[in-house]
This record gives sequence, C-alpha cells and structure tokens, in this order.
Amino acid sequence: MKFTINLPADLEEMSVEELLTTEWLVPKKQRHFLRSKRHILRNGNVARFSDVVHADDQITVLFDSEDFAVKPLTFGDEQLGKSLILYEDEHLVIVNKPENMKTHGNDKTEIALQNHIAAACGAPVYVVHRLDFETSGAVLFAKNPFVLPILDQMLRDRKIHRTYQALCAGQFAQNNLTINRAIGTDRHDKKRRVVVSRGGQRAVTHIQVLKHFATETLVQCQLETGRTHQIRVHLSSLDHAILGDPVYRGRKASRLMLHAKHLELRHPFTKENIRITAVSKSFERLMRKIATD
Repeated sequence: MKFTINLPADLEEMSVEELLTTEWLVPKKQRHFLRSKRHILRNGNVARFSDVVHADDQITVLFDSEDFAVKPLTFGDEQLGKSLILYEDEHLVIVNKPENMKTHGNDKTEIALQNHIAAACGAPVYVVHRLDFETSGAVLFAKNPFVLPILDQMLRDRKIHRTYQALCAGQFAQNNLTINRAIGTDRHDKKRRVVVSRGGQRAVTHIQVLKHFATETLVQCQLETGRTHQIRVHLSSLDHAILGDPVYRGRKASRLMLHAKHLELRHPFTKENIRITAVSKSFERLMRKIATD
C-alpha cells in the first residue's frame, strides 16, 4: 500500500515527525511502522523523522499488508453506489445516503450503504460515522485504512462538521437554542434512548429555526456531540418530535423528516476546505406538500 501526498504551498516548515503526529494525526502504531521500516520518503528519498519538510515537498508513505487489520467486505450494487457519491478523492468519499438504508451491515452477509460504495470505488471503504436507518443525507467513508484513524480523530476533535435539517411538530418560542441534556438507554427498551438527569452521555445539539409552518417548524441542527438518536431524542424531549418518527412519538409521515444536509471538513492532507451539500428528493417533496397544505 503506497500513498503519495504533495504538501500544500502554505505549509510551515516542520519535522517529518511533527508532520505525521501534529499535522496529519497519524496514530502511534502506524508511525512506528513507518519509522522502523524506513517507509517514508521525501521527494523520493528515504526520510528520517528529524528531517525538515517544506511546502510543496512530495511525501510518500508505504505500508505492508500486515500493518493494518483489514476485514474483507462483500461488494454491493456498483451503479447504485456511483449514483450516491457526492465527492471522492484518493483518501475519502462522501455520499448521499437514502432514507431506510443501513450505513453498514451487522454481519458480512448483510448488504448496506458501505457495500454499495465499496462496489462503486472498486475497493473496501471504512465507516467514519453513521446515520440512523431512517435518516438520509451526507455520510463520510475512508477509502483506505491509513486515513481512517486520522478521520476518526478529526471527528472526535470536532473538526468534521455535520449540519442536519429536521421538520418537527409545533412552534418554537425562540429562533436559536442549545439543548444540553445527557442521553442514556431506556431501561424498558434498549433500542430507544432517553434524556436522563443522572449518568448517561453528554449530548449537546444547537438548534436554529429556519421556517415556521402552520403546525410544524423546519429547524437546522448542529451536533456538538454524536450520540445515538441525539437529534431525535432532544427534539422529542421538548415536545417537538420529528415528523415520521414512530420511536419518539413523531406525527405520522411518509418518512422520518431528518436529513444530514451539509458535511464540512478540512482535508487532512491537502488542507482543502470541503463543504458538501446533500439533497433528498423525498424530504424536499414532503416539505413542499407541508408548505401548500
């Protein structure tokens, strides 16, 4: 496995070790392989970790197959996968997940979004984050096991920004609010989450009202944390359940009206700012119907 990366023109001078550790967030285990096997090159020559890299240098990293534990993945529908891709380069792919499709299967025999994207890319892809089965919108996959832990760390450091739209019941008293309420598992139903006063996981959702309708409100939601069902639980806890959400008492609709509209990040290697917008025809269609009723 070989990757060649051209350093951006505005990169400050730093050592190879600083590049791998601070700039690229390469995990310790992979840094050890690169150092011990002398598998990092600068402009075609073997580089030491103390060597200084400069803007526009060409960095090549080499990995043996045993450097990563890669599980086999069954491929899905190539044409479907290609139709869902919004952005793709050598290291990552952003796709538009349809509603009522799993992000990944529970076992190797189950075909899900991950399998279709792998077929479209011609190689396995790796889940960085997931969307609920019922939720549509932008999902990020890593295209190789080298970038996967880097993207994982960026997600933990809140350097990957996800913006959702939700159509929910009722009217909001204010146009901007932050819901900071811990979430735990419902002791009566392990598949369901609830707001809890003690214990649970910290959960923070920022809400902005986009449009009022007669009995519904379209809101924009930004996640500060990424808990299971977070937006659905938080809105339901304020009596603003999302339409089409039977788990959290949402009014009946043809689909769950929750859509991951935007995904934004700074590319870990090129430092390019990437902002992708995902459009859902079924979400927009139901929105138009609500607006005209």
